[in-house]
Amino acid sequence: MSLQNMESRTKKSLLKHNKGLLQSIGLYEYILETSVYPREPSPLKELRIATANHTGFIMSTAPDAAQLMGMLLKLVNAKNTIEIGVYTGYSLLLTALSIPDDGKTIAIDVNRETYEIGLPIIRKAGVEHKVNFIESQAIPKKNEGSFDFAFVDADKDNYLNYHERLLKLVKVGGLIIFDNTLWGGTVARPEEAVSEDRRDSRRSIIEFNKSISTDHRVEISLAPLGDGMTICRRIC
Repeated sequence: MSLQNMESRTKKSLLKHNKGLLQSIGLYEYILETSVYPREPSPLKELRIATANHTGFIMSTAPDAAQLMGMLLKLVNAKNTIEIGVYTGYSLLLTALSIPDDGKTIAIDVNRETYEIGLPIIRKAGVEHKVNFIESQAIPKKNEGSFDFAFVDADKDNYLNYHERLLKLVKVGGLIIFDNTLWGGTVARPEEAVSEDRRDSRRSIIEFNKSISTDHRVEISLAPLGDGMTICRRIC
């Protein structure tokens, strides 16, 4: 199959299984085609296509959310970052491309196998030296304020625990981003209208959103991109 045909199939799959919150698929497609895909670096495009062939591709970071994330990395001049939940590495590759050549990102995931789907593309992009992949559930012990930026896309029932740990590890003025904080829009639906396989994570996300809304240690913005992306800026 040609690269062009693969890309076309990838785009159709993304729209068919759209985890974004726009009610119009046509409008979401317009945003992707007009604003996102024309500026997507070629290594990210290649990884997006490779990920689309994996059964769990819906777990990958949405391209429109990733575009904002890349801008935020540059706005805070991030150099040392941490990522919890890697999957095939779309957001990880984005980070490695966005930070300076002497920057470092620690990437933590329990599944090295899915990370290795994206590893050849990360190598080809010339940014593997910035990545320290750790196959683990635990966040490594680091000094307070070690990181400029953190991204979390992992088990939802641990979001509050990750938040507490990262508030110590990310410096004042740094950013912590949590993905999937609208959980397919289910946070605004009655529980009985949500499929049983999504209810536990829905409850965890609702609890997280409620807790963080009154956390005065951070400024927050819940951006309705992808599946919901909560951006936290540590202020104390």
